Amino acid sequence: MGRTLAEKIWDTHLVHREPGQPDLLYVDLQLLHEVNTPQAFEGLRAAGRTVRRPELTLGTEDHNTPTDDPLRELTSPGAREQVGAMRRNCEEYGIPLYPLGSDRRGIVHVIGPELGLTQPGMTVTCCDSHTTTHGAFGTLAFGIGTSQVEHVLATQTLPLERPRSMRITLDGRLPAGATAKDLILAVIERIGTAGAQGHIVEFAGDAITALSMEGRMTVCNMSVEAGARTGIIAPDETTIDYLRGRPHVPRGDAFEEEAAYWRTLAGDPDAVFDKEVRLDASTVSPRATWGTNPAQSVPLDAVVPHPETFTDREEREAAERALAYMDLSPGTRLTDLAVDVVFIGSCTNGRIEDLREVARVLHGRHVASTVRMLLVPGSEQVRRQAIEEGLDRIFADAGVTLRYSGCSMCVGLNEDRVEPGLRAASTNNRNFEGRQGRGSRTHLVSPAVAAATAVAGRLAAPADLG
Repeated sequence: MGRTLAEKIWDTHLVHREPGQPDLLYVDLQLLHEVNTPQAFEGLRAAGRTVRRPELTLGTEDHNTPTDDPLRELTSPGAREQVGAMRRNCEEYGIPLYPLGSDRRGIVHVIGPELGLTQPGMTVTCCDSHTTTHGAFGTLAFGIGTSQVEHVLATQTLPLERPRSMRITLDGRLPAGATAKDLILAVIERIGTAGAQGHIVEFAGDAITALSMEGRMTVCNMSVEAGARTGIIAPDETTIDYLRGRPHVPRGDAFEEEAAYWRTLAGDPDAVFDKEVRLDASTVSPRATWGTNPAQSVPLDAVVPHPETFTDREEREAAERALAYMDLSPGTRLTDLAVDVVFIGSCTNGRIEDLREVARVLHGRHVASTVRMLLVPGSEQVRRQAIEEGLDRIFADAGVTLRYSGCSMCVGLNEDRVEPGLRAASTNNRNFEGRQGRGSRTHLVSPAVAAATAVAGRLAAPADLG
């Protein structure tokens, strides 16, 4: 029987297999940030262990970091302690770290790819659920817990139960105005937040191959929102072109040798998946969530659904709770919803392609006076590139400041929060209750819709601006 791409990568990284036990996999790259990882280092010290391969580990500061001034003092005592612990641990164990002030710092899932650290055929781990982002490069990328981080630090291996396989084939091409964010929201709405539970999802089809690497990263980033253990996309020429010339990628003949290997990374034609889903991408249009999980979304030109339209009792009850929290009535047109805050950024949509799309929408327009807008790049490199391309001037003319990089309002661990009761249009990956601040009400959208919403003062697509 043929093997899937995920199975091939898994097998090449298999260190040990024993009946009744998880497989032991070799880890090519472990990424760290300041949240949750200090406990892993304390575990190492308590056991008298050291870091096995510090050169295969990279740390960055992203979750607690200020986005208005990266060099100012952190206001939260907890943030100061976590950042301080990160610096002490990386120095003690010889782990490279990009701290506040570094020109290579940024969100962990943005800097890994942009530095060329993430490469096809690898295994990647991080104490963060959206590590799935790196699967866009044909890697097995797993979000792991603190104890697992400690295991990787100590042994450069990870014990894992082998997940089941799932293929989501996205036929056709996205129509004008629809984006990768709309595509993955449509997928999650179709299969639900548990539709990929326990599976490695392999994304395939014409709609996927037509996406840029930034778009593919958006899709894989949110695969975890459907319950997937990780998402993966087979590498192709788009992947190779993206990686060419990046700092940690070989140059010259060595690069061509690597690229030749990357081209072999594909599933077999006769590979069998445990689960198959197909969706016609040509039917996808700009979307927005109305509820409190990423599966609760509809096309932007639709209305808030009535709970009675859900035949499943749990879905119906979830819809009732979501409408109460979001302060919405069934039948309300999404485009009639006024918003107070717009956030553009995160490891889902904080890359240069996303900022370019925002600039195209904002060019010659101004953000509504009723809207507070935060524009946060995913890395300092993205910020520099936006300035080099003159995007910051377009943003400034529209009344928006290009901030410094960080997770920002996606998790609300710093001062960037949505106030209780306020409604936000946001490009991040989760709209859970209180995700962006206690009592905040979040509508997940694409960068283009977020920019148009900022101008209109209500949920809107660029086409609605005239």
